[in-house]
Amino acid sequence: MSGAGVLGAVGLARAKPAGDGPVIGLALGSGAARGWAHLGVLQELACEGITPRIITGCSIGAFVGAAAASGDLAKLVRWAETLKWQDVVSLLDVSLRGGLIKGQKLIDFFERNFVDRDFSELDQRFACVATELSTGREIWLHEGSVAAAVRASIALPGLMTPVLHEGRMLVDGGLVNPVPVSLCRAMGADVVIAVDLGSDIVGRAFRRSAVEPAPVEETEAGWTERLLARFGFAAEDVGMAPARVPDGAEVLPSLVSVISSSINIMQVRIARSRLAGEPADLLIAPRVSQLGLMDYHRADEAIAEGVAAVARVRPLLRELLGTASE
Repeated sequence: MSGAGVLGAVGLARAKPAGDGPVIGLALGSGAARGWAHLGVLQELACEGITPRIITGCSIGAFVGAAAASGDLAKLVRWAETLKWQDVVSLLDVSLRGGLIKGQKLIDFFERNFVDRDFSELDQRFACVATELSTGREIWLHEGSVAAAVRASIALPGLMTPVLHEGRMLVDGGLVNPVPVSLCRAMGADVVIAVDLGSDIVGRAFRRSAVEPAPVEETEAGWTERLLARFGFAAEDVGMAPARVPDGAEVLPSLVSVISSSINIMQVRIARSRLAGEPADLLIAPRVSQLGLMDYHRADEAIAEGVAAVARVRPLLRELLGTASE
């Protein structure tokens, strides 16, 4: 079976890991910078004595899930907590063809610091989701290079360039399966814990916040403008700046805000539909709507909310696993 193919009957037949007790699976959802909340969720689950034997991920969930399955979670947490917005910008490489960012710098960093491995060499069973651009098919990646699979899963349309992987042009898996519960069950999970990062995200950009706004250079529009400037472009040249309107008129959002808000709406609707038809046994929903698409430098905030989200469902979690072990 190709690494870019959907698990077939043979893969399903040998997917269930050996061991005593129910097989716990963890499905980590998409959500860009909000995905650092997954780190807090994983830490808190570990405090509860829960180590999933199967991990599936989509987009940022694939990135975090790959690190967890490789045994590099603590290293990823340390790195994320030290990130500043300047560091985020330094990992981005401009491409105005197919997407704003090539993504090669990010994957090179992943391979250098978290060591690319073959799926078969991981400490825990792991797979991630991507979308075939030409057909819209959901693609389950579970063989070959983990870094290559993660790069395909995080290829957010419009932001990151698509990936040619084993003859298929792949983009972000969030287009078809933002919280991959179905993949987790297909790999043999008896109990699936899912993490949905979009429960409170729709309308975030247009809600007033009591929190003091971030400096302009740290906003999505700010980092985009600085990134483009490094390569000799102005935001106005590529339509990334907010529309200019007469004094007193309502200011229209920037292209980045429109794209990110539209992606949020799309992924929330898809996630709710998929979760209704393929429900998890327990859904953890961190409240991270205050984090923007590229707020990777706010890891402390996201991680803390991931911990809090597990605390909110702790009674249900203990009841579920107590029942499952009987």
